[in-house]
Amino acid sequence: MSNVNSPIPLVKVAMPRREILMPALESVLYSGMISEGEYVYRFEDVFAETFKLKNVLATSSGTAALHLAMILSGVKAGDEVITTSMTAEPTNTTILQMGATPVFADVERDTGNLCPDAVEAAVTSKTKAICVVHYAGYPARLKELREIADRHNLSLIEDCAHALGAEYNGLPIGTVGDYAIFSFQAIKHMTTIDGGMLMMKDPSQMGDARKLRWFGLAKGVPRTEVDITTVGYKYNMHNVAAVIGLKQIETISPLLKRHQDNGRFFDEALKEIPGLCPAPVQSAVNPAYWLYTLLSDDSSEVEKLLAASGVMASKLHRPNHFHSVFKPFAGAMPGLDDFYKRLIHIPCGWWVSVEDRERIVDVLKRG
Repeated sequence: MSNVNSPIPLVKVAMPRREILMPALESVLYSGMISEGEYVYRFEDVFAETFKLKNVLATSSGTAALHLAMILSGVKAGDEVITTSMTAEPTNTTILQMGATPVFADVERDTGNLCPDAVEAAVTSKTKAICVVHYAGYPARLKELREIADRHNLSLIEDCAHALGAEYNGLPIGTVGDYAIFSFQAIKHMTTIDGGMLMMKDPSQMGDARKLRWFGLAKGVPRTEVDITTVGYKYNMHNVAAVIGLKQIETISPLLKRHQDNGRFFDEALKEIPGLCPAPVQSAVNPAYWLYTLLSDDSSEVEKLLAASGVMASKLHRPNHFHSVFKPFAGAMPGLDDFYKRLIHIPCGWWVSVEDRERIVDVLKRG
């Protein structure tokens, strides 16, 4: 039980208990094989089985997985990728890294997720892919986005960094797109300290993806005989990260359930408070609630009110087009402007106890 006076953080590192993790870590650290090996491949298998995915590849980061997804989508210098500005910056620095152009489509003013109508309007003859972020763990309108991608023969890339364990119309998140990426960075639902996972629909691309992950080299072929035909990268996960991931997955279900239980509690408890509006949840959608998204015309006052009671709350992310490097690609985005002005994220994770969440609601009611 949490002390009523203890601060409630907005994000927190999830880590297996010491007595579970340390023996496993020690085993791999002194095994003589700490780079990519059997632990990585076992982690891929267990992750795929746990989250009902196919054709997955563990990477050194979610950003690395996204870069590989872009390459496998055929994105090249001069191409355009329709994307969102309401995300962590690596979503879009990756596009610039490739020499491609990020085309910022507007978002829905009540969720921060890509607006399908804005995406449709942004398609040009140079468009190669659509990159959709399930912002804060709330699935975007995948049905409409999938239809747009199919209609224009575009790749649909799901950035699921915030959305581990979410579901869309009965489907696991990450299975509607042609590619999906997951992040195991420090403060995500689960962490491997840093790491990521790439999912691809087409199993025939797995061989190419494995080569791209490792400098363009094929694993299992003697280094004196292997031939690089395409430039690859140092994007492999190592065994030390993988063993942390394996131990995290053993207890991931109750952790994810806690996020979702807290999110549903806030959905009900906050909707009747004047001046506050919880982000709406589509029917037949189960968000991951990495962060709880609350909207208010007085968002800065809500943040101050919660801070005075020891509850961390913030907007967390900065729209990417506010950065100088992205300003040349920014047009009018009235939906995003309205969303960001009203946005306030409140703690919703596994560390938020029943007493904590009631305390948060009580503070907001009194405020």
